[in-house]
Amino acid sequence: MSLRMSAAIVGAAETDTVGVIPDKSALQLHAEAAFNALADAGLTKDDVDGVLCAGQSPVAVAEYLGITPTFVDGTGVGGCSFMLHVRHAAAAIKAGLCSVALITHGESGRSRVGMGAWARSPQMLMAQFEEPYGVAGPPTRFTIPIVRHMRAFGTTEEQIASVAVATRRWAERNPRAMMREPITVEDVLASRLIAWPVHLLECCLVTDGGGALVVVSAERAKDFPKKPVYVLGTGESTEHSMISMMHDMTESRAFKVSGDLAFREAKIDRKDVDHAMFYDAFAHTPMFALEDLGFVAKGESGPFFAEMRTAPGGDFPLNTNGGGLSYTHTGMYGMFAIQESVRQLRGEAAAQLDDVRVSIAHGVGGMFHAAGTLLLTNDDGA
Repeated sequence: MSLRMSAAIVGAAETDTVGVIPDKSALQLHAEAAFNALADAGLTKDDVDGVLCAGQSPVAVAEYLGITPTFVDGTGVGGCSFMLHVRHAAAAIKAGLCSVALITHGESGRSRVGMGAWARSPQMLMAQFEEPYGVAGPPTRFTIPIVRHMRAFGTTEEQIASVAVATRRWAERNPRAMMREPITVEDVLASRLIAWPVHLLECCLVTDGGGALVVVSAERAKDFPKKPVYVLGTGESTEHSMISMMHDMTESRAFKVSGDLAFREAKIDRKDVDHAMFYDAFAHTPMFALEDLGFVAKGESGPFFAEMRTAPGGDFPLNTNGGGLSYTHTGMYGMFAIQESVRQLRGEAAAQLDDVRVSIAHGVGGMFHAAGTLLLTNDDGA
């Protein structure tokens, strides 16, 4: 079953603010984002019959919002969960399981209000097979593949640092971005070393915030106040549960599968993409996406970023909101990547590009554990 052009995003909004929000719980952030997105679509909660979310139970979110849904989805595979939710919402709508799907995200990643305690169990696979070797958290896990990439392709620390520099240049244009001060490659490399070769300015932010999306059938999409953003192609995949089980440290199999599915369904080529949002939990994550999604060959992402081709004025505008490195990163960033794709396609972005027709929003879950890919368009083909 192809989902190509079968559904559209007609409501999209984030929480009132992103960054540091110490007076709202994670569930409240879900609700604030949900009501903002519904208002954006000109709907109320009473119109919603599908609820999808990650981080919180869809049961809790639906109850808090006062919704009794006919379709729920609590798929949680990490930060790319929301890419999967859009795909699942489109499928549910096409199957007649719901007509108005609300996808919500809210996370008190920094203030930790209403969030569960960090848990560690010695019975977990990672505790048994990775932590005894000193691998104990995202910076020490996520960085392992880039070290192999450096060895295999000659990728340099300066090239990795250039990803953070290019992203910050977009953040300078976004008043909502948490980090807006200009930085250089030298600044990045001079920042505190976290886990070689990654420095502080190559690590994502830790913030509070949320976002929500409203999805309906493509047939209904033109009945709403804002320009519809159609779901052109979708993909999802998973690969492993431990970074040490990654089949090839220089590439993500899940990225490749998810991306190929999306492009095949969309029936377009890489050259047709005008704008990109690649999840940047760390500076090297977009490098893997650029290669594994087929925009450049293996080993070519380092020079590509070093030439500032993704920065303002470059030929491949990427992470135009400032990304997880400089805009916001609540813990599961995928929702914010989709939000910026929608803004660019609507012509509403803070750093708006000209003539954006197709945008790709690609996310990673866990330490390259999972992937979700969306190809979105504002062209209804008429």
